[in-house]
Amino acid sequence: MIKGLYETHLPVSDMGNSIDFYQKLGLEVAYESERVSFVWIEKGKSWLGLWEADQVNIPYHPSIRHIAFHVEAEDLTEAKEWLKERGIEVREAFGFSPERQPLVLPNHPQAHACLYFHDPDGNSLEFIAPLRLDHEEEFEMMTLEDWRNREK
Repeated sequence: MIKGLYETHLPVSDMGNSIDFYQKLGLEVAYESERVSFVWIEKGKSWLGLWEADQVNIPYHPSIRHIAFHVEAEDLTEAKEWLKERGIEVREAFGFSPERQPLVLPNHPQAHACLYFHDPDGNSLEFIAPLRLDHEEEFEMMTLEDWRNREK
């Protein structure tokens, strides 16, 4: 029955500024109005709703105000430079500085590579790529570079 996640939503303080930001990430505007807009993550498959609100700076928790965008693992190596070219900085996550990212999350029995950044309202954004699924070996969180050296 369920085929995937179609939409998720974030609060924003300035609709125009937020639309510009998400277009820098390569997302296409699907619908735009003064208080709510949608941008395609994958056209016809998933989109992100942006809701302009007076109260945007609500306390952060990963269950609200966080979105992880699926990317290919080979794209993560260039992702920091790609973001930098668009004026977007990678942020510290799980004690890993921007210089030490992408990092690999040990979500046993899965392994995912990821890096983290913010949108203009401080919403947490992530690029994430599956590396291994349903694998028995447990490991500690590490940089993607260390992961790749370990896999050789």
